[in-house]
Amino acid sequence: MTVKTRFAPSPTGFLHVGGARTALYSWLYAQHKSGQFVLRIEDTDLERSTQEAIDAILEGMEWLGLNWDEGPHYQTKRFDRYNQLIDQLMAEDKAYKCFAPKDLLDELREEQMAAGVKPRYDANHPKIIEANTNVAEDAPFVIRFRNPKEGTVVFDDHVRGKIEIANSELDDLIIRRTDGSPTYNFCVVVDDWDMGITQVVRGEDHINNTPRQINIYEALGAPVPEFAHCAMILGDDGAKLSKRHGAVSVMQYRDEGYLPQALLNYLVRLGWSHGDQEIFSLEEMVKLFSLDSISKSASAFNTEKLLWLNNHYIKTADPEYVAEYLQWHLDQKGIDITDGPTITEVIQLVGERCNTLIELAEQSRYFYQEYDAFDAGAAKKHLRPVAKEALELARSKVEAVDEWTTENLHKVIADTCEELELGMGKVGMPLRVAVTGIGQSPSVDAVMKLVGKDRVVSRIGKALAFIAEREANA
Repeated sequence: MTVKTRFAPSPTGFLHVGGARTALYSWLYAQHKSGQFVLRIEDTDLERSTQEAIDAILEGMEWLGLNWDEGPHYQTKRFDRYNQLIDQLMAEDKAYKCFAPKDLLDELREEQMAAGVKPRYDANHPKIIEANTNVAEDAPFVIRFRNPKEGTVVFDDHVRGKIEIANSELDDLIIRRTDGSPTYNFCVVVDDWDMGITQVVRGEDHINNTPRQINIYEALGAPVPEFAHCAMILGDDGAKLSKRHGAVSVMQYRDEGYLPQALLNYLVRLGWSHGDQEIFSLEEMVKLFSLDSISKSASAFNTEKLLWLNNHYIKTADPEYVAEYLQWHLDQKGIDITDGPTITEVIQLVGERCNTLIELAEQSRYFYQEYDAFDAGAAKKHLRPVAKEALELARSKVEAVDEWTTENLHKVIADTCEELELGMGKVGMPLRVAVTGIGQSPSVDAVMKLVGKDRVVSRIGKALAFIAEREANA
């Protein structure tokens, strides 16, 4: 039997962290079992579903690289199928019309709560029996599933273990609304059946839905898939993850400069582990992943850990991979890289110092663009009259360099220090500020190599002009 998993978000908002983890676990299990991964958009909530949210979900999935083998399927395009099966259940007396108005149900619910009874629909309540008899021909109605009254629902959850719910705890849920539209719990069952889903991975907030859905599978004669209900993700303060904890939309992590690989590596560890290993390539995730290894405990989101992982991938991933995602940030900042070194060379030089792609893009700027002004603090400290002689000598030596290599530029700086009997800092720091406009950068000889000879000479001249103006004003 082919393993088929699915990710089935509701398009009432963006793809959030919890949804992305569910999608990742489902995708990984399908990959691990050489199976198929289905994307389904559960858009039966017509009032709250939006095209903007659908687009954001698809964009988030594509950015993460969680490619689907089938779909996206849309529930709103399958209403005929759902209604066909609802009619079948009615013909088999497994579903029925309910004419009880909402205000009556609200009244009975309040009575049950006041009496300390679990609020639920009671088909045998005298007022509901009365509402369902002698009704007008055109009275609005819903269709309810006739839930079994005896026995229990038992299933073995990959995360939670054995779960058992008495049917007496379940009521006759609505499967078709008064407007004729089918409801979530019914559509999910039909979709999983029709699409051949073998394992359902979802959040623990769906556990209460599962026994109801299992009864519907069985009423339809459909095979029941296996289930894995994942614990929630908490913020670092122990509260449920929300907007106040920072970025919760997947695409916001892109905007804040994270690599997809870093986020995937972080998400897989939010509830799953393999020994003490922290860093996982995608290939390792696929090879090692198991639904039975998902933790029952809630996981706490730690932004510092995510930043650490992001820095790791910026430093160690293939520069071509980093460049692919860095380009978006360069475009956002208006940095044109056509006139300068290859961006992969810059990534290899600067990447180790950057936690995010935003930082990396900003640190890349001086390789391609002229700065408007020197960093005030760096210039005040290092572009002083005492640095003029060192900068002038360094410029003359730079102009004489024939072979533009890091080694030769290192020799320029060393020879300047030796001739003027100055320490490396007295030459290297003014040169760094001159070439980059700022006070911090990788090794200045390597920076000069990538900035290029003409720009280096020009920028040293700019620094000397700054010093001259400073002397004049003094």
